[in-house]
Amino acid sequence: MIYHCGPVVVKDGAEYRVLAAGPTTSIREEPFQAEIIKQFGIKAVIGRGGMGAKTQKACQDYGCVYLHAIGGAAQIYAQCVQRVLSVRLEQFGSPESVWELEVKNFPVVVTIDSHGNNLQQLVIDQSREKLLAAL
Repeated sequence: MIYHCGPVVVKDGAEYRVLAAGPTTSIREEPFQAEIIKQFGIKAVIGRGGMGAKTQKACQDYGCVYLHAIGGAAQIYAQCVQRVLSVRLEQFGSPESVWELEVKNFPVVVTIDSHGNNLQQLVIDQSREKLLAAL
């Protein structure tokens, strides 16, 4: 699973403490996400703002889902982090490092399922229809 997140993490002795772990905008990863899903067998991607058609197709082709996390809930998500398992590229700073986290009760909503259904696109399309009908 990949989480599009730039967490705020502090080192407390030999342990790490996650202070904030809110999602970041996923669409920036659209040019790369499908290939990452394919190459690494990713089964879930968490972020905010949705993903594009390439990622949607990769979810369908490789049995992955896109999970939408709530922006502005960084402290709530940080409370879900049980522990930091490992960190890579720490020299780039907390938000740019690659964190392996153990989490529990992490609240998300499936917006792209493994069949290619896209809840976010459905809401956009239905909203557009209602707006046009109202105008």
